[in-house]
Amino acid sequence: MSNTEIVEETITFVKETLQNAEGGHDWFHIKRVFQNAMFIAKDEDVDILVVSLGALLHDIADAKFHGGDENMGPQMASDFLRSLKVKKKVVGHVVKIIKHISFKNSLGTSKKKAFVSKELQVVQDADRLDAIGAIGIARAFNYGGFKNRELYNPDIPPNLKLTKEAYKKSKAPTINHFYEKLLLLKDKMNTETGKKLAAERHQFMLDYLEQFYKEWNPLSAKSNP
Repeated sequence: MSNTEIVEETITFVKETLQNAEGGHDWFHIKRVFQNAMFIAKDEDVDILVVSLGALLHDIADAKFHGGDENMGPQMASDFLRSLKVKKKVVGHVVKIIKHISFKNSLGTSKKKAFVSKELQVVQDADRLDAIGAIGIARAFNYGGFKNRELYNPDIPPNLKLTKEAYKKSKAPTINHFYEKLLLLKDKMNTETGKKLAAERHQFMLDYLEQFYKEWNPLSAKSNP
């Protein structure tokens, strides 16, 4: 099976698996991340098959929709790729990308040495780009609605020192998520292309928040909680 056929089979598999997924983590999210990854990869020396499969399978079973099980996604991806007889080295690399891509894994003070590769950096940047800017804002409020969270509550300030476990258990208003994650992503980008794209999207979020607070209370408009 050629690399093109492997990618096409993977697209079909992901579309079928995520057909009933929450709107911020559905096939269209995967497609955007895949497209972002392909765009970023043009300027990077990477294995394009690993990048393609990592982008397509990174959210095949997101832990937050599966009782917090962080092994389900990597295992599903591994089983699927092995069924296509993809090279063991490629499968292993893709699985490591899935295990290490998440923002929450950057929280806390874990002494465990993190996996690093250029392919992970490309896919991670592509995924983080989809979490910020106009799309990121839409996804944040879609997920907040899915979890029945408040839009904003002035009495609940953002927690800027979240641990991984606290982040996973958080039920804070959606606006808090901007300060606890989204506005932090610009400075966590890995590639030059990612950094450039993130800067524009970051500014869009700042402008959005300024407008949000003006509309929330015109008498005491502000740009931060």
